[in-house]
Amino acid sequence: METVIQLIQRISLLAVPILLAVTLHEYAHGWMANKLGDPTARLSGRLSFNPFKHLDFFGTLVFILTQMIGWAKPVPVNPYNLNNPKKDMMLVSIAGPAANMILAALSGLLYRWIFPFGISTISSLPLEITLPLSLMVRYSVIINVGLAVFNIIPIPPLDGSKIVAGLLPIDLYEKFMKIERYGFLILLLLIVTNVVNVVIYPFIVFFVSLFLGRWM
Repeated sequence: METVIQLIQRISLLAVPILLAVTLHEYAHGWMANKLGDPTARLSGRLSFNPFKHLDFFGTLVFILTQMIGWAKPVPVNPYNLNNPKKDMMLVSIAGPAANMILAALSGLLYRWIFPFGISTISSLPLEITLPLSLMVRYSVIINVGLAVFNIIPIPPLDGSKIVAGLLPIDLYEKFMKIERYGFLILLLLIVTNVVNVVIYPFIVFFVSLFLGRWM
């Protein structure tokens, strides 16, 4: 059983990686939408690097519990402002996971550069600093990969559903988007039954191992 002190320590290590991951993810959505003609995110104050504008309570709680996946408050996008709504929504949706994968790769490079042979290689710094720092950088890789892979699942309202929708012909597109009203319930069911974990876990392990050079 995890003690209160251990829980506080874990949350403190996860805080910065989670804030960076969700902020960059949602900012990337808003930035891409703005570039493609929709200023909704910018006008609503969501085109911001302030993490508290993007945090979702339950999504953050899931991050803390799983240390791998979760979600943020979706950035508002009006597809009717976009030049090519179907195609551009696909680009807007890709932007978030792509930004997370880039941050995960950079965090992996940072980890390999600072800790090529483990935390003991930085002899000039005390263990009280190097150990938390190494854990935060590793968490950054895991959380960003987890957020990207989780969001690629093609179930509304996740980003993957809009990416798939953008590839479908118009008749199938309209039918596919009708399931959006049930998307959250479907996703919740798949999470509770552990289907989501079984499907995405191998991909998370692959990319985390790729970026860090090892799994955990």
